[in-house]
Amino acid sequence: MQEVESSKPEQVIEFISGLLAPNVDARLFEIVSYSILKFYYHDQHIFWGYKIDNLRKDNLKLFKTGRTNANDGGIDFVMQPLGRFFQVTETLDFKKYFLDIDKIQKFPITFVIKSDEAIESLLGKIKANANKIYLVTAIIEKYMACIEEVINIPILNQRFGETIKLGYLNNILNEIIAQSKVEFNYTETEELDDAE
Repeated sequence: MQEVESSKPEQVIEFISGLLAPNVDARLFEIVSYSILKFYYHDQHIFWGYKIDNLRKDNLKLFKTGRTNANDGGIDFVMQPLGRFFQVTETLDFKKYFLDIDKIQKFPITFVIKSDEAIESLLGKIKANANKIYLVTAIIEKYMACIEEVINIPILNQRFGETIKLGYLNNILNEIIAQSKVEFNYTETEELDDAE
C-alpha cells in the first residue's frame, strides 16, 4: 500500500475505507479509527490560559493509551490539551458504556462505535436497555449526559474524507502500519528474515 499510495491513492483510500466496516476485526477497526482521528484533530487549535491577555495556542493531539482489546480496563485514546477520553467499542450493551463512564468518575467521554447505525438510534438503544434495568430515570440521564460524542462508521468515513483533502492520506497509512506492527508484534527483524 505504501508503494501504491503515490501512484494510485484511490486504491489506498478504498483499502482504508474497507477497514471501517461492522464485520472488520475489532483491533484493526480501533487502529484505523485512531489513525483517522489523530490526523482529523491534528490541525485543530485551541486557545487557553489563565489570563485573557496571555493565551496559549495549541494543536489538538490524540494519543493511543495502550494495546487494542487489551482488556486492561483502560481508556483507548486521550486528547491533549483538552483531556478528552475516547473509548472504542462494538457492543451496545449499556453496562459496558456505564462501566467506562464509572472508570473515569462520570467525566465526559466519546465513544467510537463500530456500527453503521445512526447516532440517535445507537443512543436510543443504549438508553432503552438501561431503562429495562434501572428504575430511576435520573441515574440513566446522569450516565447518558456523560456521553460527550458518539462517532460511528459514517462519521469516521466523513472525517477520513476531510483528512484526505488536507493531504494526510500518507500519514494515516503510515500510522496504521506503525500501530499494526505494535499490535501484531511485527518487528523489522522479521521483515529481514523473510527477505533472506
